[in-house]
Amino acid sequence: MAITSSDHLRTETTTLRILIALSCIHCMNDCLQSVISASYPVLRSEHSLTFAQIGIITLVYQIAASVFQPLIGLLYDKYPSAWSLPIGMTFTLTGLISLSQAHTMPLMLVSVFLVGIGSSTMHPEASRLTSLASGGKRGFAQSLFQVGGNFGSALGPLLVALIVSPHGYRNIAYFAILALIAIGVMMPVCLWYKKHLKSFKARKQSVVQTVTLPLSKGKTVFTIGILLVLLFSKYVYMASLSSYYTFYLIYKFGVTVQQSQVCLFVFLLATAIGTMAGGPIGDRIGRKYVIWASILGAAPFALIMPHANLMWTIILSFFIGLIISSAFPSILVYAQELLPYKLGMVSGLFYGFAFGIAGISAAFLGKMADAYTIEAVYKVVAYMPLLGLVTYFLPDLRRKKK
Repeated sequence: MAITSSDHLRTETTTLRILIALSCIHCMNDCLQSVISASYPVLRSEHSLTFAQIGIITLVYQIAASVFQPLIGLLYDKYPSAWSLPIGMTFTLTGLISLSQAHTMPLMLVSVFLVGIGSSTMHPEASRLTSLASGGKRGFAQSLFQVGGNFGSALGPLLVALIVSPHGYRNIAYFAILALIAIGVMMPVCLWYKKHLKSFKARKQSVVQTVTLPLSKGKTVFTIGILLVLLFSKYVYMASLSSYYTFYLIYKFGVTVQQSQVCLFVFLLATAIGTMAGGPIGDRIGRKYVIWASILGAAPFALIMPHANLMWTIILSFFIGLIISSAFPSILVYAQELLPYKLGMVSGLFYGFAFGIAGISAAFLGKMADAYTIEAVYKVVAYMPLLGLVTYFLPDLRRKKK
């Protein structure tokens, strides 16, 4: 049987209080991150932005939140620090306050870049700590961690609807309070990590010397490529919903901004539920089968949605979010099992790739919406989940371990 990092780098039992704290941190972080996209209708109205400019803002944010993730993950793989999480949240705090005062496009771009850097620091580091505290239940741990982020992403639009939409974009500054609370929650996690850091370093060295990788180098590279294709299909489609779903509902059905944000909350809530289910199911039946069902299973609903009325659009978006979101915990843990002593780099690569694809897609889809209408966008991206067919080429690591 292959030796994995969960055999060496984990604490003796699942440290549930640390996992819950990390999930809460992820919740608050992603709530703050989602403030940007949820505030787009307000920013567009007050600054007369085009869809293309909205896409550029998203692109800059996603580049900051993606390109730097594997680099920061690799840096902390080599030089781990117990205080990396509060450092990242400080960038987010600064960016949000700056965005609340931004009155020009360049200042908006600088602001969202700072928020993106905060995300680039938090995701690979918190994901690494989640793996270390999992006690071997890695699918469960990543799902618990990820669902915190999904709930945060769902909560953000609701808070924006209550705080920002009625009173203007300057009220974004109030979210600095949540960033300060997040830093407070991070402190016990930092102290726990500092206490165990020396033993984690020793165990990591043992893994590097004794680990047996589940696949050859060539097959590992090929398999990671397949996983990235799957992420590509998932996040191109998700970008259309997270960035433009509110505009789609307003354009096609004439709902108000606040009503559209409530509908976005319904979709994001479904993604939180699906994420929580995906990891434990992957622990039980195998991650490949969860990935199969998740991405390909969303295709029928995605293809029907552009032709549905308002009620069915909301229902279909709920099922799409529920199904497609269950893939990410399984994809991430599958990748970590391929390279068990590069947890930070692997986590950063996959979070970063997901964010980068989302950013590039948002910019491209924004231009497409300007040229052909927002409704045309959803008719095209509906075919993206069909790329889930490439899951056929993934090796079954569960069977190889046996």
